[in-house]
Amino acid sequence: MASKLILIIVFVLDVIAFGLAVAAEQRRSTANVVQDKEKDYNYCVYDSDISTGYGVGAFLLLMASQTLIMVASRCFCCGKSLSPGGSRAWTVILFIICWVFFFIAEVCLFAGSIRNAYHTKYRTMFGENPPSCRTLRKGVFGAGAAFIFFNAIVSELYYVFYSKARESFLPYGGEAGVGMGTYK
Repeated sequence: MASKLILIIVFVLDVIAFGLAVAAEQRRSTANVVQDKEKDYNYCVYDSDISTGYGVGAFLLLMASQTLIMVASRCFCCGKSLSPGGSRAWTVILFIICWVFFFIAEVCLFAGSIRNAYHTKYRTMFGENPPSCRTLRKGVFGAGAAFIFFNAIVSELYYVFYSKARESFLPYGGEAGVGMGTYK
């Protein structure tokens, strides 16, 4: 049977990571072009940079969740073999999908956090084109949140099917020797 404690801990970590990713999407940095006091040049002023911290927090919590599932399942490749059947087939499929979703979510969160923290330092003379105040494109943290959600579902299903396949394994199918007890 799958450990309920592990499933609960992973679920809580994934929910918090999802919430942080959604908060990061809503609090992305924005920029405004401002003139200096003497009106000689224009420059960019960025608002709060808290979404970078939210993105990094979601990144770390998702990594902790994935690590916990992989340690609990011995990363699917270590330990006793799994019993043949539907549970083992689903375990293999869900293992692959889990890692794909994890990788996509982590890339979105990592790239979004880095890009959101980048602030241009350009200045232009007054009357020229305004400076390019680059900000993070809308939806990067949102995509990360979506893949956190998908990964949460798939990783929990993976662990349940892994546990089913692990429990139903009989290493030898019964007694390995020839029964000679009745012949004396």
